[in-house]
Amino acid sequence: MKMCKSFVEDGVHPQVIVRAYRKATNMVMEKIKELAVKISTDDETEKRQLLERCAATALSSKSSPPLNMIGKKKVQGGALEDSMLVQGVAFKKAFSYAGFEMQQKKYSQPKIAMLNVELELKAERDNAEVRVDNVQEYQSVVDAEWDILYDKLKKLYESGAKVVLSKLPIGDVATQYFADNDMFCAGRVPDEDLKRTMKACGGSIQTTVANLTAGVLGTCEVFEETQIGGERYNIFKGCPQAKTCTLIIRGGSDQFMEETERSLHDAIMIVRRAIKNDSVVAGGGAIEMELSKYLREYSRTIAGKEQLLVAAYARALEVIPRQLCENAGFDATNILNKLRQKHSSGTDGKWYGVNVMTEDISDNFEGCVWEPSVVKINALTAASEATCLILSVDETIKNPKADQGQGGGAPRGGMGRGRGGL
Repeated sequence: MKMCKSFVEDGVHPQVIVRAYRKATNMVMEKIKELAVKISTDDETEKRQLLERCAATALSSKSSPPLNMIGKKKVQGGALEDSMLVQGVAFKKAFSYAGFEMQQKKYSQPKIAMLNVELELKAERDNAEVRVDNVQEYQSVVDAEWDILYDKLKKLYESGAKVVLSKLPIGDVATQYFADNDMFCAGRVPDEDLKRTMKACGGSIQTTVANLTAGVLGTCEVFEETQIGGERYNIFKGCPQAKTCTLIIRGGSDQFMEETERSLHDAIMIVRRAIKNDSVVAGGGAIEMELSKYLREYSRTIAGKEQLLVAAYARALEVIPRQLCENAGFDATNILNKLRQKHSSGTDGKWYGVNVMTEDISDNFEGCVWEPSVVKINALTAASEATCLILSVDETIKNPKADQGQGGGAPRGGMGRGRGGL
């Protein structure tokens, strides 16, 4: 938009600019596909190295499992280097009752019961009104309540489950019962974590303990509860049903951990793109400079206004390496001149881009600064379509009622009208 503003002010019809920009966009798309390097999907070692390089590229700027199977937990304290990757599910223990210390903290190949059941004595005054005439009747109500709770706990024990997880509270009586019977329990487990455990470990979330068969219980290779920073974490490793992992991020402040989480999200998205699309291009402004050179050379072969417009599109692509230089505090003019000279020298310089480590230019493909080609294609297509859409709007229709309502002031709303439209 910035590059074509001067042409609009000089009276060039916007549709002429739109046609030139769309032609340049189509040429750029074809050039990216031509330049993109295909990767082999047969060699698993090579593919893993590629994905690691794509992730490293995204991390420096700030998957195999689905996004909802990648957990990210933040534990304040410690250094970034203390962060860890758990090959499975991990979540913070929400609350502990008396008897928790007596429970075993590690099991091998345990059966896991996942519940949406409350395992504690309910306060009947909050749920119902019971009128009794004597102490014996009151005692029978209390005994029935205890019998119901112990019946639930007995059925859980008889099911063979060693780990009991529940979305609802697990009280001190149940906690002590499980400890006495060599079982582990965790109550108030967040819904997201419980569902991820179910998908990874198998089984299903039960709303009753009446029929706890082997088919509704999950399992994993190793379960353990461990101390991470100031928090207790329940960790399930070797989950058989689905690929899942949990990133436990450490840092000295919440802001630092939030920024680390955003950087990890960028890296994960790039890796997912690279898995779905088997071609990559060099980043760091390299592909933009090569496309700019390609369009600039093409513009010299055509006549008329289109020559100037295609050249303007080529200049617009240089904003990426220029911005990289400015963000790093480099002399953008000097770096861009070096890049123009290198890219114009022939095919040997097509992957040269900004190197923020040396304050110079370098072959970013050799340096493993890679990006999936589809990311560049989508970004350039979206930018071009947005520009063409804005250029197609030639008039704004004001709402007279809005003018009157504002006492002759600025209108509160309007509607754009495209050329050849209304």
